[in-house]
Amino acid sequence: VQLQASGGGLVQAGGSLRLSCAASGRTFSNFNMGWFRQAPGKERAFVAAISRSGGINSYADPVKGRFTISRDNAKNTVYLQMNSLKPEDTAVYSCAAEELLLGSPSRNVDRYKYWGLGTLVTVSS
Repeated sequence: VQLQASGGGLVQAGGSLRLSCAASGRTFSNFNMGWFRQAPGKERAFVAAISRSGGINSYADPVKGRFTISRDNAKNTVYLQMNSLKPEDTAVYSCAAEELLLGSPSRNVDRYKYWGLGTLVTVSS
C-alpha cells in the first residue's frame, strides 16, 4: 500500500491543523492505521492509531484529549485532527499501515510495514 500524508504547516500555539493520509494500491480496510511523529533530535514516536473499521482508537498520553484520529474507508483516507497545538508538537508527522487480520492497532513502530513520507508541523509559541 502506498501512503501520502498532507496537511502540515505552520500554526501558532493553541491553533489547529488537520492531517490527511491517502492510501492506494491495496484494500485500505485491511489495515490498521497509525500516525507517528519525529521531532528534531528525537526518535520516532507513536501519536495515534485506529483499527481497520475505525472502532478502536489509541492515543499517546501527550496528545490525548487534543488529537483525534479518524478514517474514511470509502475515501481510503485516515485523518489526524490536532487541536490546542503546543510548540512541543512540532515534528514531522508520518502515517503508517499495519496489516493485521485481528487485534487492536499497535503502538509499536516496528509493527507498521508501510510508511508514507512525512508532513512537517511547526507550532510557534
